[in-house]
Amino acid sequence: MDHDAMDLAEARYELVISVDARRSGEYDDVDKQRMRERIYRVLEAAFTHAKVARDAVHMEDRGDGVLLSVAGRIAVTRLLGLWMVEVHENLRDENRGLSVPLGLRVGMHVGPVRHDGRGISGRAVDLACRLADSPLARRLLDAERADLVLVASQSLYEDVVSSGGKFIEPAHYSSARLELKEGEVTAWFHLPGRPAPEIPTAAPAAPDADRADDVDGARDIRDVSGTRDVSDASGVDDTRGVDDAPDVDDVRRVDGEDRADAPRAHYTVHGDMSQHSDNVYQQPVHIGRITGDAGRRKG
Repeated sequence: MDHDAMDLAEARYELVISVDARRSGEYDDVDKQRMRERIYRVLEAAFTHAKVARDAVHMEDRGDGVLLSVAGRIAVTRLLGLWMVEVHENLRDENRGLSVPLGLRVGMHVGPVRHDGRGISGRAVDLACRLADSPLARRLLDAERADLVLVASQSLYEDVVSSGGKFIEPAHYSSARLELKEGEVTAWFHLPGRPAPEIPTAAPAAPDADRADDVDGARDIRDVSGTRDVSDASGVDDTRGVDDAPDVDDVRRVDGEDRADAPRAHYTVHGDMSQHSDNVYQQPVHIGRITGDAGRRKG
């Protein structure tokens, strides 16, 4: 096996950094180019000030963001600490005087990364991108009126952040469960220069203009306080966010009265589900009702 083929077959253990711009779809063509120039100025100046050699950094353009991986010979603490401080300060400088400040979401994870002629790939890359793109990262950036949010993976927090270090404050991170396409994970959220953020529990904010729906992206958090468990003897339980399960509308009542404008909840139904119109059932009922001839009215 030649050297190039060996490089493709072997994964390198690296820090993956995914950087996304907030509401990039709202920029016109001219402003989007300026936005991209600002992102690169912020990131490249941070690498210079953190004394991270450019040959240690792989960088891919993503249109409205940048995907990076940093060689294992560079201490991860330098990226989580000094580099993030420099990114934050550079971003603040760029945003001075801007009517619409640039906002960045940064996802980080350490894991095996494969390089080829077109870029990088691997589960570590996928996870870093999912973290940066998660609905909670978007919501937190807006809720806190911040310019920068860092989302670290559980393993990165446990292995590096929790031990602290120069410019690394474990107490300034807050955790939340995220339901991603690949499954449920724990992520740690940090707003540089601020105390640990309060994880928002309200309904999700309106999606970005460049993301009308979230079919392939990360799902929202599941462990939000206020999520209800409505399991009962009928076999209906509240498991919102399950894509493949049928769902039925919640009975929306306020103070004993039906409210058509009340929020709608979704439920997963175990067993067969009947169809009905105006309380007239069109087939046997399997949820807490008698089925077949026994359920018909006499006379």
